[in-house]
Amino acid sequence: MQPSSLSPEAALVESGLIGARLDRLPATRIIWTYVLLLSLGGFFEYYDLFFTGYIAPGLVRSHILSATTPGFFGATGIASFAASMFLGLFVGTALFSFVADRFGRRTIFTWSLLWYTAATVVMAFQRDVFGLNFWRFIAGIGVGVELVTIDSYLSELMPRQSRGRAFAFNSTIQFAAVPVVALLAWLLVPISPLGLDGWRWVVLIGAASAILVWWIRRRVPESPRWLAQHGRIEEAQTLMAALERRVAAEAGFSLPLPASAEVQPSRGSLIEIWRPPYRRRTVMLVIFNLFQTVGFYGFSNWVPTLLIERGIAVTSSLQYTFIIAIAAPFGPLLAVALADKLERKWQIVLAAFGIAVSGLLFARMTLAALLILFGVLLTLSNNIMSYSLHAYQAELYPTRIRARAIGFVYSWSRLSVVFTSFVIGFFLARFGVMGVFVLIAGSMAVVMLSIGLFGPRTNHLPLEMISK
Repeated sequence: MQPSSLSPEAALVESGLIGARLDRLPATRIIWTYVLLLSLGGFFEYYDLFFTGYIAPGLVRSHILSATTPGFFGATGIASFAASMFLGLFVGTALFSFVADRFGRRTIFTWSLLWYTAATVVMAFQRDVFGLNFWRFIAGIGVGVELVTIDSYLSELMPRQSRGRAFAFNSTIQFAAVPVVALLAWLLVPISPLGLDGWRWVVLIGAASAILVWWIRRRVPESPRWLAQHGRIEEAQTLMAALERRVAAEAGFSLPLPASAEVQPSRGSLIEIWRPPYRRRTVMLVIFNLFQTVGFYGFSNWVPTLLIERGIAVTSSLQYTFIIAIAAPFGPLLAVALADKLERKWQIVLAAFGIAVSGLLFARMTLAALLILFGVLLTLSNNIMSYSLHAYQAELYPTRIRARAIGFVYSWSRLSVVFTSFVIGFFLARFGVMGVFVLIAGSMAVVMLSIGLFGPRTNHLPLEMISK
């Protein structure tokens, strides 16, 4: 670490200027290379996050878990496995997200990825419910920290005019993990290669992420905004100068002068999120996150089981699920063209409406083709909402508390899924598939109202201005 030789006042001005210098950069090849590398890290994070629903039939087949449980909080069903992961995510986002603000985006991006990879490998060899759920919980802590770190990292590296497209592209790469894990589950879960349960192979294949960690780390710089906020002005200036030379060479023209700097305090605390202007945003995002996961994970974590409950065989269920999962990366990919044209908050509202309508229609279908069609539409809507929310909540807080603030509001979604897993299991047992999707539709109505009525606009605005 190189301490700044500037006075505190001059350091604050220079810190604001770093953001202005970033925001006037055209998004050339080097900028998109950074997005791609961060997204590759996120690919394995999403693989780990989403294999829950796809290996669930294998866990039941191995007699470790059951599809449903007689009690609401039964610890022997699929719901407990999903809840363990999201309890870990809650701990990671709520209690440990501060580490990305304290130690830097680049460092925590690396170590959280190694953390959950190691825990997932151990989990793959568990043979009882307690061991399975415990190590799923430990892995969830690392994934939770990684989610917050990538969102903070990406929002700070991207110029303001390209943030939406960057998050859409990032989500496209991340969601590409969903059809991969669905295909592997379809091929491996019904069998036991080399005497090892197929679901264990699916889990272990995802652990290959560790191979890429150090390669990615060497090629992605620290966030210049984070460096400047922590008084490491010389490092931030050196990094920015190198980046500007590269961007100018790739763009083929001289860069314009940066706009005037937005000067902000260099240190902050989590208590700031309860002061204006952040208090209203925090309440809005807490409500939003409590309910958005009902639709998102209520479908993705349960789709094979929902199909089986409709009388579809395990093998056919996994086949249908794979076909539906192919659509996963196409939601954010289709959104790339509109990501910075349509206001972010309205993208979330429209996606939530699509989830509600597609889900209710999915629940009424009996023909395989129509089940797949509405499953695809539901997946597209879910993933458009996902990329939008990750971009949106990362924009609403200043750099000095960004990871902690995202971690706090996002942790409510993780806590929500812990209980939602059991609620959906309960609704499925008592009210069937239609009951599950009525619950989802009601939750999406809350999402639409909270963001539509209270969400601020963010498109094309500098991060420093949004958080001013």
